[in-house]
Amino acid sequence: MKKIYDINNLPSPCWLLDENKLRKNMEILNRVKHESGAKILLALKGYALWKSFDIIRPTLDGCCASGLHEAKLAFEEFGKEVHTYSPAFKDSDIEEISRISHHLVFNTPNQFHKFAKIAIEINPSISLGLRVNPEYSESPTEMYNPCGTYSRLGTTKANFDESILERCEGLHFHALCEQDSSALEGVLKNFEDKFGKFIPKLKWINFGGGHHITRVDYDVNKLIKLIQNFKAKYNDIEIYLEPGEAVGWQTGALYATVLDIVHNGMDIAILDTSAEAHMPDTILMPYRSDVRDSGIAGEKQYTYRLGGNTCLAGDIMGDYSFDVPLKIGDKVIFEDQMHYTMVKATTFNGIPLPSIAIQRADGSIDIVKEFGYEEFKNRLS
Repeated sequence: MKKIYDINNLPSPCWLLDENKLRKNMEILNRVKHESGAKILLALKGYALWKSFDIIRPTLDGCCASGLHEAKLAFEEFGKEVHTYSPAFKDSDIEEISRISHHLVFNTPNQFHKFAKIAIEINPSISLGLRVNPEYSESPTEMYNPCGTYSRLGTTKANFDESILERCEGLHFHALCEQDSSALEGVLKNFEDKFGKFIPKLKWINFGGGHHITRVDYDVNKLIKLIQNFKAKYNDIEIYLEPGEAVGWQTGALYATVLDIVHNGMDIAILDTSAEAHMPDTILMPYRSDVRDSGIAGEKQYTYRLGGNTCLAGDIMGDYSFDVPLKIGDKVIFEDQMHYTMVKATTFNGIPLPSIAIQRADGSIDIVKEFGYEEFKNRLS
């Protein structure tokens, strides 16, 4: 790790986390915890910059993991509660997962019956749960809708097996995607309609992720009230939330550099980053990333298509306009890139991964990770 004091000296491309902004998100989550009585876990699938865990750990209660590797990261680097869920666990992983997890959540009664006894024998204090599908979601995109048609995620009411309740201590649902507490209200109604009769027999309910709690227009008061009412209705049952995106929301950017400018019907700036490799959600979601000091095409005087430095024809970030012409060597800054981008990034085409840096409260910048050829080579054989 090395320290620099001038943001203009960042390696390129580079993810830069703003510690102050992360702390502000923690303040919001801390308020939700204390006023609602819920526990809050960091969803590693959305944010896993573990060199920043020292900022998050004092506020959150632990991490939720999607399998063995995330569970190990939570156990080794976060050091609090580890909640592990997977659509299907492998026989070869279940022993180690059980040993380091506090909660183990199965996707189906079949998986529950297969692994519950093994898990308890390995870790007698482990709390077992089942993910259920409330069959209701207001998700804005079908790809990110866990309750969509033919979803494999969670057990529907028709497939629920009450015999698991002998060992099952909690139910988990996840039905939100970047949504407000009003969407949670609808999910809760459907969850209670389908599974409410089992709740009095349980110790905890996990409300999953997708809660956009730190977004400026999110109704935090409504979320707190929903949790308070639910706990009061069910004898102060333990409630968990699993935000990932809300932890890293608006906490940092991806800094890139213009390598060349070509013209083919319009001006095209080729950058040293990639939508396909480094910002895949811009293609998958899809969504348009905000670029600092830019507008939509034609809004400002100079319009450019921003393209990645790979051979994929569709490796395009979008069309943006600027007040002054772009030049080779200029910085292009993609806002809000700390969540999901880092965990999904690849070395497609041999493109190096962006470096990772943290801007501290005093303005200094720690370069905590730089990537090179070895990361590309070693993952292939």
